[in-house]
Amino acid sequence: MPGDYKTLKQAASDEFIVNKSRFIGYASPCETEEEALAFLKSIREKHKDATHNCYAYVIGQNAGIMRYNDDGEPGGTAGMPMMEVIKARGVVNCCVVVTRYFGGILLGAGGLVRAYSHGCAIALNAAQVVRMEESQKILLDVPYPLWDRVNHALKSLPQITEETNFGASVEATLLIRKKDVDFVTQKLTALTDAKAEWLELDELHYPWPEEENPSSEP
Repeated sequence: MPGDYKTLKQAASDEFIVNKSRFIGYASPCETEEEALAFLKSIREKHKDATHNCYAYVIGQNAGIMRYNDDGEPGGTAGMPMMEVIKARGVVNCCVVVTRYFGGILLGAGGLVRAYSHGCAIALNAAQVVRMEESQKILLDVPYPLWDRVNHALKSLPQITEETNFGASVEATLLIRKKDVDFVTQKLTALTDAKAEWLELDELHYPWPEEENPSSEP
């Protein structure tokens, strides 16, 4: 499987007003440049009457394609600041469009940079930055007398309990980052005196929430 990387969970938007200008930040995950351009086109069509639809997108896990555009704003005040926000967050395979409806008050170069940076940041936050990590599904089999203890421990372990079935014993399907599998299984082995058993199921890339919680303040 490919390595770990950050991207967006979903397409989403957020907006704010500064000095009567309305800024709407849109962000979407995009696997290819064609998807990014299609997303940009959809926003442009939605906001045909907007003063500007500035954009920045990064495609490829190694950020092989990076494009941005000021769409009529003074050079370097929109697209580039948006790209810098994306790069600072380490997000790839994404496209961000910040739409502006001019409110009649000039913001100046510094004001524009802050506004477009903020528009990009809130769009990324709305779309939810996730880390795609190599993960493993594990089927855990636990005797009933030990389940309460195991269930309590699972809440503090780095895993997601996807499903729990109560039959002859308790079977729980766990999703664990590959890097955490040994730690989790060793903890459960020690906790149950090796009475819990598990079977490795699918390997997959899973969108885990971004650990940090960056500020979106302008």
